[in-house]
Amino acid sequence: MLQIRAAYGLPVSSFQGLYTVEVGLLDDMAERIIAGGMKMAAVEGAGLGLGGIVTMVPDLSILAAITLRMIQKLSLVYGFEYSTDDEMAELWIAAASAAGVDISREILEKEVVNRFVPKVIQRIAAQASAEAVEKWSGRLIPFVSSVIGAGLNYYFVRTWGERARKHFRERHLAMRARMLVQQQSLPS
Repeated sequence: MLQIRAAYGLPVSSFQGLYTVEVGLLDDMAERIIAGGMKMAAVEGAGLGLGGIVTMVPDLSILAAITLRMIQKLSLVYGFEYSTDDEMAELWIAAASAAGVDISREILEKEVVNRFVPKVIQRIAAQASAEAVEKWSGRLIPFVSSVIGAGLNYYFVRTWGERARKHFRERHLAMRARMLVQQQSLPS
């Protein structure tokens, strides 16, 4: 919370306070977070792309860390912490949503987090590996793969960031609407 307040000059003291901030401002912050992740991923892809196919594993690991950190920041910007098991499950739901994985059945079944998260991770891994095959086909020529790695990492993080932003924004707006209804139902 301190980092978000300092970085964006928000006058809030808790994550609940983010529900009183103008949604457009939150969207702007989310766009800056995604843009930062895209730049970082592009630089990382260009650097490790010079190594060609040899640096594929480290590049995937670092790209995964950049992407997950971006999703965590987006979660916080829209007012969703991830310190409890339920909040962690919501973060994984957002990651799955960013991967384009449909997990509605698991949500409806309300499985225990210890069983739910591994299933989500497996589905995210399957989706991400399909995208990685496309991404790494250009890694066979080291110098060309530097440019390709930068471009593909940039696009990958942009796509996942936009999907996650959409997920958190929709949840944020739904939470805002619930809070408004609760406030209106309180006696004056």
